[in-house]
Amino acid sequence: MFILDDLLFRPFVGIIDALHTIALDEMYDVEALEAELKENQLLYELGERSEAEYRRRKDELEAELETAREVHERLSSGRVEVKK
Repeated sequence: MFILDDLLFRPFVGIIDALHTIALDEMYDVEALEAELKENQLLYELGERSEAEYRRRKDELEAELETAREVHERLSSGRVEVKK
């Protein structure tokens, strides 16, 4: 029975794990968030964005970037947990 489980179940778990990693990598794209931070700064410097809007968006992006870095750190260390 255990051999059957290993043959049928383990490949499925491996595929799910790979898909999960790819999805997290796309959802928490550090480079894209850094680019958005730069774009936000540029729009503010060009006068196309008010200071209040700039600061609000900057705070949002920095929080998202911190989360993204944490997720990537967990992915690289293998400590990702899926909660129900």
